[in-house]
Amino acid sequence: MGIDLTPEPVVDDLVRRTAEFVRETVIPIEERCQGVARSEEIRTELQWAAKEAGVFAPHVGAEFGGHGLDMRGRAAVFEEAGYSLLGPLALNIAAPDEGNMHMLEAIATAEQKDRYLRPLASGEIRSCFAMTEPAPGAGSDPSALTTRAEKTPGGWRIDGRKWFITGADGASFAICMARTSGEPGDNGGATMFLIDAGNPGMKKVRHIETLDESLYGGHAELVFDGCMVGDETVLGQVDEGFRYAQVRLGPARMTHCMRWLGIARRAHDIAVGRAAERRLFGSRLAELGMVQQMIADNEIDIAAARGLILRACWELDQGRSAAQATSIAKTFCAEAVWRVVDRSLQICGSLGVSGDILLGRFLREVRPFRIYDGPSETHRWAIARRAVRHHERTTQ
Repeated sequence: MGIDLTPEPVVDDLVRRTAEFVRETVIPIEERCQGVARSEEIRTELQWAAKEAGVFAPHVGAEFGGHGLDMRGRAAVFEEAGYSLLGPLALNIAAPDEGNMHMLEAIATAEQKDRYLRPLASGEIRSCFAMTEPAPGAGSDPSALTTRAEKTPGGWRIDGRKWFITGADGASFAICMARTSGEPGDNGGATMFLIDAGNPGMKKVRHIETLDESLYGGHAELVFDGCMVGDETVLGQVDEGFRYAQVRLGPARMTHCMRWLGIARRAHDIAVGRAAERRLFGSRLAELGMVQQMIADNEIDIAAARGLILRACWELDQGRSAAQATSIAKTFCAEAVWRVVDRSLQICGSLGVSGDILLGRFLREVRPFRIYDGPSETHRWAIARRAVRHHERTTQ
């Protein structure tokens, strides 16, 4: 079955307006703060401007103030937003809020949508997704989940420790994954809970210093110690948390790829511009064979990444699990984006490693993507395992 890659006119128009907004409004702010928005004033300024430009919240439904794009529509818009490190924050499509909105729209009750999704979609509040735990807890293997939720009269008591929780600082609520049955290593038995930031049983222990700094709210370690919540805080059904997580994780992997592909394009554009004007050894850099090879390899990596993203998005839009397609796309994109930014920095030489342009910041920001949302090694293991299973099913 063929895949039509032609965007609908409404999507094409939103892509154009997003590109203009990012270049004219967001990039000047990004350059002013070196790609890191550390204050609510900057976030508010960016999001107000995005609303004024009509490009805010392209992913959520019109009921919640958005444009309601499907995954293929998001691909082009998110890539343009990702052309700046602060573009996703401006459009309210940055992690983890974007993935949480996607999941809440699909799973939450009407009351939960009004209380959590509506203000999140409008940018009034932020959120976090608390699943990852310190070893030997849940990480690349979610089934290792150790945080527990015990039933109490009218609610639940949650105890455990989470770490590397993106956006936790300043978040108004957390979506916490806790084990409600079974033991660590079991594939089932997890439940998601909506926990307000003011809950005395949920405490932020520390900020985790990391290579990247552009994800708003940083990465934090949280402790749940006698955290009491009501039955109404359960998101979805009890013991179905791992299944619901797939509603979020596959699309969230693709939106990460879309955003980082935008910054790879930005780095490449900077490098091509530099190569076209910089003269060495009697010619322009762009006329030297080794530089031409790096430029060509960047073009190949960007085009291939975009194609894999669109293929995975098409499968998701068809209602398929798209597990293999999203793993392939995530693994390739994470590594291709790194290669593009690294080559771009190399082409720019000493300018690239200086603070005069943002390539050094881009390099630090994209490197963790080979670990976030599943390390490349974990995805390769899963890709190979699925391939073998497919072979066994089709040859018996």
